[in-house]
Amino acid sequence: MGEASTKDKAARSTAQIESDISRTRDRLASTLDELAMRVHPATVAAQTKAKVLASVEQKAGRAYVAASGALEQVKAQFTDEKGRPRKDRIIPVALVGAGVLLLAASARKRRKG
Repeated sequence: MGEASTKDKAARSTAQIESDISRTRDRLASTLDELAMRVHPATVAAQTKAKVLASVEQKAGRAYVAASGALEQVKAQFTDEKGRPRKDRIIPVALVGAGVLLLAASARKRRKG
C-alpha cells in the first residue's frame, strides 16, 4: 500500500503540486484572517459587551417578574375579590406609616436642633 501511494505522488506534475500548494496557502491565509478577527480587541470587546448585556437583561427580567409577583401579593392583601379596597387593612397600615414618618421627622429635627 505504501508503494502505491508513492507512485501516485510521483505521478503528480509540478503544476498539480503548485496548485495544491496555492490552495493550501489560500486556506491557511483565510484561517489566519479568521483567527486574527476572533482575537482582535474590538471583536473581543463586542462579544464581551453582548454577553454582559444579555446577562443584565436576563437578570432585569427576573427582577421584574419577582417584583411584579410581590406587588400582586401585596395588592391582594389590600383588595377584595372584586378589586375594591379593604379599609380594614389599609387604615392600620396607613396609620403605622404616618407614625414612622413622624418618628423619622422628629429624630431628624433633634439631630439638627
